[in-house]
Amino acid sequence: MAAIIIKYRLKPGVTREDFEAWVKQVDQPTMRGLERVKAFDTYRVEGLLVGEGEPSVAYVELFDIPDLAGFSSEDMAGATVQQVMGEFTGFADAPEFLLAEKL
Repeated sequence: MAAIIIKYRLKPGVTREDFEAWVKQVDQPTMRGLERVKAFDTYRVEGLLVGEGEPSVAYVELFDIPDLAGFSSEDMAGATVQQVMGEFTGFADAPEFLLAEKL
């Protein structure tokens, strides 16, 4: 099973309240409704566990994807994901999309 990890900050002018309402009302229900998405969660980063200073990101998203090839070739290209991604890019500033495999 593959994981997709997305880490990002919000764009200037985007409020936490507006973004988190969109996550709960649109992003999570839509992405969790995809057949190839086993799990999807969004986390607000609250601080550092060790050390001082500010975290490098404000949010982290974790996807568990059993069929990464199908998700990449079919779901990512589909109208549903394209719509959500278009909205997401209006909120997120320079998101970093990471592919990971659980050890």
